[in-house]
Amino acid sequence: MRTRLSLFFGIFAVMALSNAIVPVLPDYAGTSALQGAIYAAYFLGAFLTTLPGGMLSDRYGRVPLLRFGLVITVTSGLLLSVLSTPFPVIAARLLEGMGGGFFVASSMSYVNSLPDHERMSGYFMALLNAGLVGGLVFAGWLAARFPDPATGILFFAGLSMIPAAASFFIREPPASAPHRDHAAALIPMVKNYRWLWYSSVILIGSTGVVTSLYPKFSGYSPDSVGIWISLMSVATILAVLAASRLSLPPVLTIRWSAALMVIAVMVSFYSPLGFVMLGILAGFVMIAQMSFLSEVKEHQGIVMGLFSTTSYLGMTVLPLIAGVIADSTGFFYAFCATALFASTVFFTIGRCNCSRQTVIPDIRV
Repeated sequence: MRTRLSLFFGIFAVMALSNAIVPVLPDYAGTSALQGAIYAAYFLGAFLTTLPGGMLSDRYGRVPLLRFGLVITVTSGLLLSVLSTPFPVIAARLLEGMGGGFFVASSMSYVNSLPDHERMSGYFMALLNAGLVGGLVFAGWLAARFPDPATGILFFAGLSMIPAAASFFIREPPASAPHRDHAAALIPMVKNYRWLWYSSVILIGSTGVVTSLYPKFSGYSPDSVGIWISLMSVATILAVLAASRLSLPPVLTIRWSAALMVIAVMVSFYSPLGFVMLGILAGFVMIAQMSFLSEVKEHQGIVMGLFSTTSYLGMTVLPLIAGVIADSTGFFYAFCATALFASTVFFTIGRCNCSRQTVIPDIRV
């Protein structure tokens, strides 16, 4: 019970806290650039720690890194509930992202070490996405009904204390096999799969652009913003479940998803229904990207770490760029620039060395 509380309730609370600030971003910064920086700081922190966290958990154990990540999450959440000026908030979000990166890397490794890891992984990913939705919707609902915009942040910081406390009473699971030093494989993996990493940065990062711009751009109330943005995560959940049961050519799936994402980004400028389109396309993209990586049998830890790292990099860099463009030239050009970035994947993904693979395996989520 304590193990499941730490892992599954932990991933829900960590993800919910990461999104709790999104509906109230305008209360923390007056410009789109600063709002983009606050939003992106979390993903920069996660980007910096996900891959090292996975390597450290292999070397020193999963439980210490899991505890460390949860303690950092609680600490940063409490800081965010009392800070109000942009730059301290950016620093706290960076710290929160680092805690999230350590927790995600170590907890996924823990889940994969369990005897019934396939079923447990499904629960883990479902609760991860449920946390993203819950953080947006409930934090927006609280912000619309309480004078303090940080009410939702404080609530989810409090929830994070429960799995953090439970983590001090769990034990390290036995390793399934001796760990080997795979550090020498890192550079070849980066080089050989560089266009896949590029697609992860751009296509996943594009969803972050729309999420970070929408609170100020739309002018909607925080609870309405939370609901609309949460539809993206709901659509992604449904798309992942559907795509994982289809046999689709990965290159074509990513290529045409990139083309359709150009349309979806521009639809988002005119209607929040574009969020649903983006969520569906992101789900198909992630399954196709995982099918690329499934052919690497011996170095799954490295490639999945790189996959998470490049996704976080995209969520860090693209919202920041789009925020600067929105402030200098307007929201329309920020959306156009994001659509242009997505279009480049259409032309580059076919150059990936792993494009020999043509069928997505039956991945059960």
